[in-house]
Parts: sequence; structure tokens; C-alpha cells
Amino acid sequence: MLALARAFATDPKLLLLDELSMGLAPIVVGQLYDKVRQLAEAGLSILLVEQFARTALPIADSAAVVLQGVIAHRGSPAEMEDALSTSYLG
Repeated sequence: MLALARAFATDPKLLLLDELSMGLAPIVVGQLYDKVRQLAEAGLSILLVEQFARTALPIADSAAVVLQGVIAHRGSPAEMEDALSTSYLG
């Protein structure tokens, strides 16, 4: 929350988030994602990189799967469910 608060001090037009859930308890992750959802609904543009993609998909407007540095799939969050399974599980 403190890192997010620092980011808002400059009234950003775009918020870049990298691995928001890294090393945090599931309850805290849920609270952070609730806050990110509220910010997005208020009109803030957010670019989120998350290894636990299924955690991020419910709040996304669009999504991409990156494999070895290349965008392998891109589309709506609903379209990414199958792409995730295919990309990482074969």
C-alpha cells in the first residue's frame, strides 16, 4: 500500500505494476487487487505484469501472454484462459 501511495503522489496518468502479488499473503494480495480495480474503474490506466495471471485477469480490460520475451497471445481476459493453459501446460 505504501508503494502505491508513493506512486499516486505525482498524480500519474499511467501506473506500472510489476509482480504485485510477489511475496505477499493472499489476504494482502486480495486487498491490493481490490484497490487496483477501484483505480482502474476511476479511469487510471494500469499496466500490470503478473506471474499469477489468473489473479490479474478478473480486473483486466485486455491481456497478453509473453513467452520468452515475445507476445504469444493477446486478447480479452476471457480469451486468455485457454491461451494460458496452452502456453504453459502444452
